[in-house]
Amino acid sequence: SWLVQQHIWLLQCHHVDRVIMTGGAPPTVRIVHSGQACNVEEERYSERVYTIKEGETLELQCLVTGHPRPQIRWTKTAGGASDRESSLHNETLRIQNINRHQGGRYYCKAENGLGSPAIRSIRVDVYYLDDPVITIHQSVGEAKEQFYFERTVFLRCVANSNPPVHYTWRRGREVLSQGSDSGVEIYEPFFTQGETKILKLKNLRPQDYADYTCFSSVRNVCGIEDKSAHFTLSNRTAPPSVKLLLDDPLVVNAGETITLVCVASGGDPHPSLKWMRPDGQQLPRRSVVKGGTLTVPAVAIDDGGVYSCVGSNNVGNPAKKTTTILVRGLRKGRFWITPDPYHNDDNIQIGREVKISCQVEATPPEELQFSWLKNGRPLRSSERMVITHTDTDVSPGTTNLDIIDLKFTDFGTYTCVASLRNGGTPEISIDVNISSTTVPPELTVPRGRSHLIAQEGDTVDLQCLVSGKPKPIILWSRVEESGVAAAATALMPDGSVQTESYDGILRISNVTREMSGTYRCQTSQYNGFNVKPREALIQLVVQFPPAVEPEHTEIRQALGRAFSLTCRLLRAHPARLLRYEWKLGTRLLTVGQFSDQRDDTNYHVRALNREGYGEYTCDITNEAGAGRCTFLVTGKANPPEFYYDTYSALWQSRPRVYGFKLQWTQMEPNAVDRILAYRLGIRQMGQSRWWEQEIPMEGTIQKGELLTYNLTELIKPESYLVRLTPITRYGEGDSTERIITYSGRLPRFLSFNPRTRTQTHTHTHTHRNTNTRTLYLTSDPDSCFCDLSGFYMYIETSRPRLEDDTARLLSPTFNSKSSSVSNNPTYCFAFYYHMYGKHIGALNVFLRQKGQAVTDTLVWSLTGNQGDRWRQAKVKIHPTTAFQMVIEGVRGSGIEGDIAIDDVAIEEGECKDPPPNSEYALDAKLLWLLQTHTQFLSETSRTCFEYFLFLSSVNMKDAQSLRTIASFLNLSLFH
Repeated sequence: SWLVQQHIWLLQCHHVDRVIMTGGAPPTVRIVHSGQACNVEEERYSERVYTIKEGETLELQCLVTGHPRPQIRWTKTAGGASDRESSLHNETLRIQNINRHQGGRYYCKAENGLGSPAIRSIRVDVYYLDDPVITIHQSVGEAKEQFYFERTVFLRCVANSNPPVHYTWRRGREVLSQGSDSGVEIYEPFFTQGETKILKLKNLRPQDYADYTCFSSVRNVCGIEDKSAHFTLSNRTAPPSVKLLLDDPLVVNAGETITLVCVASGGDPHPSLKWMRPDGQQLPRRSVVKGGTLTVPAVAIDDGGVYSCVGSNNVGNPAKKTTTILVRGLRKGRFWITPDPYHNDDNIQIGREVKISCQVEATPPEELQFSWLKNGRPLRSSERMVITHTDTDVSPGTTNLDIIDLKFTDFGTYTCVASLRNGGTPEISIDVNISSTTVPPELTVPRGRSHLIAQEGDTVDLQCLVSGKPKPIILWSRVEESGVAAAATALMPDGSVQTESYDGILRISNVTREMSGTYRCQTSQYNGFNVKPREALIQLVVQFPPAVEPEHTEIRQALGRAFSLTCRLLRAHPARLLRYEWKLGTRLLTVGQFSDQRDDTNYHVRALNREGYGEYTCDITNEAGAGRCTFLVTGKANPPEFYYDTYSALWQSRPRVYGFKLQWTQMEPNAVDRILAYRLGIRQMGQSRWWEQEIPMEGTIQKGELLTYNLTELIKPESYLVRLTPITRYGEGDSTERIITYSGRLPRFLSFNPRTRTQTHTHTHTHRNTNTRTLYLTSDPDSCFCDLSGFYMYIETSRPRLEDDTARLLSPTFNSKSSSVSNNPTYCFAFYYHMYGKHIGALNVFLRQKGQAVTDTLVWSLTGNQGDRWRQAKVKIHPTTAFQMVIEGVRGSGIEGDIAIDDVAIEEGECKDPPPNSEYALDAKLLWLLQTHTQFLSETSRTCFEYFLFLSSVNMKDAQSLRTIASFLNLSLFH
């Protein structure tokens, strides 16, 4: 059972290997792709171009090596300008439903603090093709209502695409090309950069009235199909014209339902109509559009403005008609009192002139009308009471009442009444009192309130006292002084430039240090006296506790050592009379006061003892509070760092168990006391029970020293969680965990996808689909042992290829797994091949090993015509280091013959079937026939004649194959 095996594992004797690493390993990085790429091209060693169709899923993976384990970050830079997106700290970058704007250059950056960061990039090119649009134009100066004879007509086809689109024009069923018709020219304007193709019809002829089709194509890249657009040109073809069936402007009352009607008055084809507002404004949310009719129920004042109807039929320029909607309404009623305009006096005096003004914004402005009342009775203009109105076309509607030679009897309440001539909205009435108590305003700040001190987070009220009748509105603004220069206006706490207050109080909640400064209060010139504004200034000082660093840090220290702690002051207000206080836990260590020359305080420990471990705090205080530095002094060891780039980490111990070489380094081992041992914990994934043991350590661990421990008796194919904890005389340190996963079969390293390019040397491998017949009748395999995509890989031997030209396929690098029995583990490399034709060259397989030098060893080779069938090859290899497999194809003396391979895989262990070069070679098709016809053979009379007929039917007549069949059927007859 698993538990018993774990006990055995715990009781086995192990030793720890130790090797000094020179400072760890700097990071390396490479980008691999998965998902739905159309193509991947190698541009340079450090960059690739990854092509993907719009709407597909982009998936890129950043594979890194290095020790300690590097941190990974994805960023994007588009074009030449840097528009970095938010970074993605993950190995895999995945973008679902990618769009054209998400193309660009993506960078994967890995860094672990050793050397320079490793950076690789890949450029993502998003392919797309929009539907083409055909537009019709006449030459300049020839535009008429219709297209007459002897006119030049241009048919322009436009389609956005990537890559550049290719256009084809067709008239009826006839394909048009340059020179095919003397009355037709086809050209591409330079400025359109390939997005437009123009068909020019010179001196329009009767045969030019026809159906035209524009086909746009990106040549099926990424599987993007061709698209087309159609247009019928006739002697009725004409640009659009529209007209509006409504008044302009349309004046309505708020709450009414309005209907705007636009109709097409001309154009062939019949124009399509749509309603728009200027500057990209949206139509009202409640609006309903049906054809050329726009309906807005319950219209609001904000719905007023300009509306445009646009008609388009892709002939000439769109037609546009505009109307204005005016929603009746009155807004912003204000008044002001102007004392005698001819004397420099702010007071109202008997015998002098007084002017009362009212201002109202109205829609439509020409319907605005005013009337005046005195003490509720209508007031008419006279020699001493002069009523005037401003021109509403020049400024907002304003009415003035001039009282000349003010008398005591003129005191009273004057009412300005604003209304619209046609009704539809309530009146606005503004009352203004003129009496002996009507006096201009005075503005003061309460005693002791011109300099306010608050602390961050408080709510503070800034107050200005205003007297006068009528009492005006107070306007608050902020003045930010810059040295002795002129004051500059700054924003208010709510983000506005100016704030109104009706009670003279400005309340600021949750005040911050950024709100410190000078604030101005002043009287407004409306709803009061039209005199020079009164103003006052208030200084607000926001105190805040000291800001310090570090706010928190951890110090790992061994017993008996000296160390110092430093708490640094960054800023504070007030910045004088600052005090500091050092504590260990609750025990007071020292107190003091900052001098004007110092901005930090230190605490020294000469020799650390066990009582000295713990949390040290330093509080720096002022009137607003305290800032605290916290230091955790501990003897805990830092966490170990697992080494992930181990060659031969995984090996097979026995048929049902496997082993793993666990390697790690210790982070800053000399910062604390010597590490005495490691506590090793292991549990099977999905289980809850942990098994633990200690790994004793002899001597002192050096920085960068690589420690190795072999885990054995791991059950196939289970995964395990391993936890490693350093132990010092202080106790246990920080733990690190990693998952051990068994992998019995190395992944297939060639995926014959027709949209993926494979690295080549001398010439290119080619993809071919078995579902398509080709012209190479003497060299194409007629069937294949294909992967799931139905494709295989082959080398083309046609010109310009020459004899002995070679092409190579390289696998990824695999780590050779060491074995407890042998230093040369066994792998089986298998593939299918097809070599047919009289000019077949050679197919070679090399084992490339990466030690101190790279070596290529030939492990399999075959030359010449092998017949029109697929065969399987299996090669046993014994790599001792990291390795790659190299498949090489060599061209023969002529062009009749191609070499193809498929279904390439590498697997741990012995090859299960005899190698194909032995005398027991068995064709894969024959093996399938034998397996499916075993019953037939057993039921058939076993005569030499009948077996000969069977063998003839499967086209196997050589002696080796006969002996193979005999071995398969266990028949002595064929021996």
